[in-house]
Amino acid sequence: MPGRTDNREPPLDREPISAPLLAAMLAGLAMIGPFSIDTYLPSFPAIGRELAVTPLELQQTLSVYLITFAVMTLFHGTLSDSFGRRPVILASLVVYTLASVGCAAAQNFAQLLLFRGVQGLCGGVGWVVGRAIIRDSFPGHKAQRLMSLVTMIFGLAPVVAPMIGGWLQGRFGWQSVFVFLALYGGLLLAVCHLRLPETHPPAARQPFALAPLARNYLTLASSVRLALLCLAVALNFSGFFLYIASAPAFIYGLLALGEDDFPVLFVPGIAGVMIGAYLSGRMAGRLSPQRTVAIGYAIMFCAATGNLGYNALFPPALPWSVLPVMAYSAGMSLAMPNLSLLALDLFPQLRGMVSSLQAFAHSSCTALTAGLISPLLSGTGLGLALGSTALVALGSVSWMTYRRIESRSALHA
Repeated sequence: MPGRTDNREPPLDREPISAPLLAAMLAGLAMIGPFSIDTYLPSFPAIGRELAVTPLELQQTLSVYLITFAVMTLFHGTLSDSFGRRPVILASLVVYTLASVGCAAAQNFAQLLLFRGVQGLCGGVGWVVGRAIIRDSFPGHKAQRLMSLVTMIFGLAPVVAPMIGGWLQGRFGWQSVFVFLALYGGLLLAVCHLRLPETHPPAARQPFALAPLARNYLTLASSVRLALLCLAVALNFSGFFLYIASAPAFIYGLLALGEDDFPVLFVPGIAGVMIGAYLSGRMAGRLSPQRTVAIGYAIMFCAATGNLGYNALFPPALPWSVLPVMAYSAGMSLAMPNLSLLALDLFPQLRGMVSSLQAFAHSSCTALTAGLISPLLSGTGLGLALGSTALVALGSVSWMTYRRIESRSALHA
């Protein structure tokens, strides 16, 4: 019966390649998500003109991607628990590459929405299954360090993506952005086919049958601890993602900048992610996961309240409108590896499924943020600051409730 971890370390002889190479491969897979979102944001005006759709309709190309992304993340990890990590990743990369070609060839808005949805079905595979691969291969502090390294490399994507998108849009048009995504998917497919290891041996796999799958899902769904950890990660990230989803309104509207100026938001934000991930790796084994998460929340709250105060008094302006985003993202990425690993260790026999549920909560929150919260709040800097502060406050409530339950369980043990 799946249950809480007994803290035994996984066998290290499952690591067939070096940790840095594995981190680079998993980061490349995780980059599919930000590339699929951020690369085409500078093309919003051009797509709207060519396909004769409103900005609100264009926002749905982001929402449909995130919704299908969220739904399919429920199954990526489960499939990898049953069939292995490697086959699920390779099959998803094939479909993602073909869907990207479909987006580039879309003749109308309905076709673009359709292929964006298919992209979403496959875009989360590396992110979901990659976390399970890390925990399959490494114990406690080593897993935290590798996850932090993956986050640091992955952090380059949201910086590079809008720069690539803006350059491609300015020179070749919006279709070239999706051609780039197709080429990226094809490159990942080739690299993973040649080098990606299988870390989940057949003897450890779960049966792919309705009854045991339903039983496992019910077991995980009934875990209050798991739900709280998943919500904490998702809500913390949504406080940052609100600015990413609102980038066109923030850059074009609030700051009155152009299509080549997206880096003024993305570079500081992702620099914060990389700083937080670096600090998380340095703290591994030196501070407890609980202490590291507490420091992360302290940083996020300072950044969010500072941002709120600035926007209540002054109009959006550089650099003051983006520095709090940088600080917030540092606190978020400092806390995230530990929150994720605490969740994975609740059910060590079902790491793929746990990772799926984490990703589902994460993606559901980002879809809600992009589809509902961003359109409502992105008209003003104060609205964005209020939204970000409210989201991290909800995330901290989830974390504190989890800690309270843990403390009570320890007392009764």
